[in-house]
Amino acid sequence: MLNPAFPIKTARLALRPFTLDDFDDMHAYYSSPDVARYVYWEACTPEETRVALDRNMARSAIKEEGDGLVLAAFWPEVGRLVGHVSLQLTSREHRQGEVGFITNPAFQRRGLASEAAAAMLELGFDGLGLHRIAGRCDPRNTGSMAVLERLGMRREAHFRQNEIFKGEWGDEFVYALLEDEWRSSQAIAARSATSGGTA
Repeated sequence: MLNPAFPIKTARLALRPFTLDDFDDMHAYYSSPDVARYVYWEACTPEETRVALDRNMARSAIKEEGDGLVLAAFWPEVGRLVGHVSLQLTSREHRQGEVGFITNPAFQRRGLASEAAAAMLELGFDGLGLHRIAGRCDPRNTGSMAVLERLGMRREAHFRQNEIFKGEWGDEFVYALLEDEWRSSQAIAARSATSGGTA
């Protein structure tokens, strides 16, 4: 259903499937306690990162419902993998998907996650023909909230204590964007670029 041509290039990044050569850069953020704070795994050992790398390498296409695409976000200017982005097909019948992203703390606050995730929205809406793409985050994760809002996603839900997360009840924010909302924002951006930013 979705087998993109790689790399997918954005203004600064090249998004592509993971390779074995990505281990060191991937372990730099998989082993980070700051990253682990808001994900379902703990800071990884090298052995755990290798298992995760194998899993990520296998996720380079979406063929059926439930499949996820996980792409390494490589920044050619610095020659480093700075994180990754994901897109999952959650319902074929209802044309629903979910976007995700993780950035190495050393490269955060530069707009890289927003840039990479925007490319995944394009893949979802144009490549998969999705109607709605969601994004989830811990309400304490203000960085992820900012990225989702920069993408034009609206907060649709605040689930209170909906799961036990790392030994305690945790909340969850759900954001989403519809295809027509995305296309409208793209059209506005295109008009603004054509008029020199005065639209």
